[in-house]
Amino acid sequence: MGYDVKNALETGKTALGIEFGSTRIKAVLIDGDNNPIASGSHDWENRYENGVWTYALDDIWTGLQDAYKNLAEDVKTQYGVVLKKIGAIGFSAMMHGYMVFDEKDELLVPFRTWRNNITGPASEKLTELFGYHIPQRWSIAHLYQSILNGEEHVGKIHTLLTLAGYIHWELTGRKVLGVGEASGMFPIDIATKDFNARMVAQFDELVAEKNYGWKLRDILPQVLVAGEEAGTLTAKGAKLLDVSGNLEAGIPLCPPEGDAGTGMVATNSVAERTGNVSAGTSVFAMIVMEKELQKVYDAIDLVTTPTGSLVAMVHCNNCTSDLNAWVGLFREFAESFGMKVDMDELFGTLYNKALEGDADCGGLLAYNYFSGEHITGFTEGRPMFVRTPESKFNLANFMRVHLFTSLGALKTGLDILFKEEGVQADRVTGHGGLFKTKGVGQGILAAAMNTPVSVMETAGEGGAWGIALLAAYMLNRKDGETLDAYLNEHVFGGNTGTCVAPKAEDVAGFDEFIKRYAAGLAIEHAAVANLK
Repeated sequence: MGYDVKNALETGKTALGIEFGSTRIKAVLIDGDNNPIASGSHDWENRYENGVWTYALDDIWTGLQDAYKNLAEDVKTQYGVVLKKIGAIGFSAMMHGYMVFDEKDELLVPFRTWRNNITGPASEKLTELFGYHIPQRWSIAHLYQSILNGEEHVGKIHTLLTLAGYIHWELTGRKVLGVGEASGMFPIDIATKDFNARMVAQFDELVAEKNYGWKLRDILPQVLVAGEEAGTLTAKGAKLLDVSGNLEAGIPLCPPEGDAGTGMVATNSVAERTGNVSAGTSVFAMIVMEKELQKVYDAIDLVTTPTGSLVAMVHCNNCTSDLNAWVGLFREFAESFGMKVDMDELFGTLYNKALEGDADCGGLLAYNYFSGEHITGFTEGRPMFVRTPESKFNLANFMRVHLFTSLGALKTGLDILFKEEGVQADRVTGHGGLFKTKGVGQGILAAAMNTPVSVMETAGEGGAWGIALLAAYMLNRKDGETLDAYLNEHVFGGNTGTCVAPKAEDVAGFDEFIKRYAAGLAIEHAAVANLK
C-alpha cells in the first residue's frame, strides 16, 4: 500500500478536493483508486458586520493556504514525499451568496453569504416574474435586492460570482462554474445545461430603465458540466495555494461546485430517482427528478446535479438541536445520581427506546423550532412539547415524538413532492448526526419518506472527498462514461451501505403524527406571539 501511494504521489496520479464549509475548510487528497490518502483542514467563522453575514477576503486566502499546508505536511509525515505534482484539483464551497467585482477585479461590497435573509422583496418579485421559485439565498436575489435598495455599486459590476467560483478564478484566471453551483445563482435550463435564456432576457428587461453598463449574461460566469476541463493552475495560482512554492503550475482543474453537488457525489446520489438527506443541526433532502414540477412551491428549491439533472431540494432550519437538548437533560438527571454517563451510550439507549413507542407517538406533540422555519411559515421559533391528559406519556413515546418532529418540517415539504407531484425515489442515502445510532434515525426517515434509506459506513470525507472525486472523474473517465457509471464502478463498487425499508405501521404512524403536527401549528404561532 505505502509503495503504491508513494508512487502515486511522485507521479501525480492523485486528485485534490478542497471544500469551504461554513465553519471548516477541508482538503482531501485521493489516490488512483479514489481512496483518501491525506487531509488537512482549517477552522474559520463568519462575521456579522453592518447587518450582513460575511467572511473577509484575507480569511479566505489564509484559510485556504493553512488547509493546504496541513495537507502537504500530512503527506510528508505519512509518506516522506514533498507534494509537488497533483493529477487534478477541484474546489467547492457553500452555495449561493454574492461576490461582485469591478473592471479592475476589486471586490465592490463585502461577500454576502447564504446565511443572509435580506432579499425578501427581490425573491418574491423574481419568483413571480420567472414563474420559478427564487430563494433568498440565490445570487440573483442578492443582485436584484441591491438594485431595489438603490445601492450605488451595482452600476460598476463587471463580474458576479460565488465563493467557489471566485477561488477558482483567482487560481486559473477563468470565470466558470459547475452547473450544480450555477443553479444556485440563477435558474438553469435543463435542456441546454446553461442559464435559462428566457429568464435572463426577462431580467434584463426588468432593469433596463436603470441603464447599467452591463447585461446579466456579461457578468455571469460560463457554465460547465462535470467531466469538462475548467482551466489549469497558473504560476500565480500555484503560489497562492502553496506559499512554500513546491507545488507545480499547470495542474488541470475541474469545474468548481457547490456543497449540495459534492454531497450528492459523496453519497452516490446523482442518478435519477436517487436522493440524499443530510440531518444534523439543520436538515435538507435532495431528490434527483425525472421531470420538471408542475407548479412553483415556496417549500421546494430547484437546483441540479453536477451533470445538470434537475434536483428538488427541501431545506429546513431545525433538526437535532432540541432533541440534543433533551438528551442533555437526561444526562444531567443521571449525573445528579452520581452516575458517569457516556454520551454515545446515552444517545443509543434513548434513541432505541423510541422504537418501543406507539407508532403515532401515543398522541404526543413537539416542535423543534429553535429558529424560524420557512416551510411552515415561521420567522421565529419556540421549542415546545405538548400533550393532552389522554396522551400515552412514557419515555418511549417521548423520545419517539422528538425524533419524529426533527423530520416534521422536512416531511411537510417532501409530501408535496411525493404525494402532490408523484415524484419517485428508489434509494435515499442518509448522512449526518441523526443517523449515528444504528438503524433508529434511518428507520424513522424511511417511515417519513415511505422509501428505503441507506446509510454508508463512511461518506468518505464528505464534500471535500466529493469534489476530489469530480476532479478524478474529469481526469480518468473514459469517452462517454457518465458520472453515475463512474461512481458506481470505480468508487462505490456496488456498496450501497446498510439499507432499512419502511415498515407499514411506522409509515401510518408518521402520517397520523403529521396530521397532529399540522393542526398544532396554531399553538406554535401563539407561543411565538406570546413568549418574548
